[in-house]
Amino acid sequence: MKVISSLLISISIIAFAGCNNQPTSSADATGETTTQPAGQSAVQDDVSTPNILKVAVSSKDHTTLVAAVQAAELVDVLSNAGPFTVFAPTNDAFAKLPSGTVEGLLKPEKKAELQNILQYHVWVGVLNLDQVKDGSVLDMVNGDKIIMHVKDGKYMIGDANIVATIRASNGIIHVVDGVLLPPAK
Repeated sequence: MKVISSLLISISIIAFAGCNNQPTSSADATGETTTQPAGQSAVQDDVSTPNILKVAVSSKDHTTLVAAVQAAELVDVLSNAGPFTVFAPTNDAFAKLPSGTVEGLLKPEKKAELQNILQYHVWVGVLNLDQVKDGSVLDMVNGDKIIMHVKDGKYMIGDANIVATIRASNGIIHVVDGVLLPPAK
């Protein structure tokens, strides 16, 4: 029994030490360099199933979404355990927005608005499409609701078609062909 306990403790120490969560450095308002611990997104793991963020980063069709997540400072949120369902617009979906919209939202002064839009693309939990009924209402992370539609075996959220589904370690991604915009307040 002592051998098993010692072995488990050793494995735990090795596993803990293997998590590469290095602190980051940045300059504060006075120009002084400060060190802050890195978030969940800094953990290096090339063995496990990728999380939602890593799946998006590896997709050539989601570079605009990744840039938006970075600008909104939501990188660590999408790296956390979840589970999350993310409705991920493609680059083409963002290109359908009026000219200058994406560029404007990526500006630091628009961070709160960008966060609201991105959080409107996230539902807490894993939503498999076989669970969805026409007219299902989802409460999104930003606090707003959105309606899902099912017709002839095709699924939509709001006005966007779900064109693919990808499993991740911390949830599920439904790729959509439109950007979901929260209702006006």
